Amino acid sequence: MSILDRFSLKNRTALVTGGGRGIGAKLAFGLAEAGADVAIADLDLATAQETSNAIKAMGLRSLAMQVEVTNAASVIQMVETVTSTWGQFDIAVNSAGVAKRSPAEEMSEEDWDFVVDIDLKGIFLSTREEAKIMLKQGSGSIINIASMSGQIVNRPQLHAHYNAAKAGVIQYSRSCAAEWAARGVRVNTLSPGHTISPMTAGSLDEMSATWLSNTPMGRLGTPDDLQGATVFLASDASSYVTGHDLVVDGGYVLW
Repeated sequence: MSILDRFSLKNRTALVTGGGRGIGAKLAFGLAEAGADVAIADLDLATAQETSNAIKAMGLRSLAMQVEVTNAASVIQMVETVTSTWGQFDIAVNSAGVAKRSPAEEMSEEDWDFVVDIDLKGIFLSTREEAKIMLKQGSGSIINIASMSGQIVNRPQLHAHYNAAKAGVIQYSRSCAAEWAARGVRVNTLSPGHTISPMTAGSLDEMSATWLSNTPMGRLGTPDDLQGATVFLASDASSYVTGHDLVVDGGYVLW
């Protein structure tokens, strides 16, 4: 098999949570361009359907589902829909997430729960249910979207709950990778740096000067910058990679 063939995702099925827009949608398109059929799960069904229709227009199969990743029954139904419709489940990209700012000493319990529930509990529920199918198959790749904020305390934004949740995603994924490595299921994390997306759009005017000054490459990332890393982790090109946190940040964590 050639190296390019090892990057191919033809005849694979994939699921992307938070895939309706922003980073999640771009990752879904990247998987589709590599040949995978892609199911799109999002809290907003309209955006999920829009992304799904665009993938179908590429000549591939796609599904659109409304899913609440903090609700176990909703996540179980999501995985059952993919497996019952396509009969196989090869790749999962868990991208649903939120961010919110608050000084640690003023942070409300409600804000903590909101961020940690979606960013960490949502990863737990999705990974758990996806793995149940993949472990039965004896194969599969799970990619959990974390953040460089899981490794560093970012600035100038104050979001201790987000940092804690993303650090939890990395360590939870490493734990799953260790448990499932001998059973054919790989689990890795992809940690973006400062990336222009709908989630960061409202902070760019206030934050971008600091972000840029701390990024060795001198620019902010785009969702396109994350597609290659996602395809790599999803494909046979990374068949000996598990428990890894792949940071795509323009060198930000170097400083």
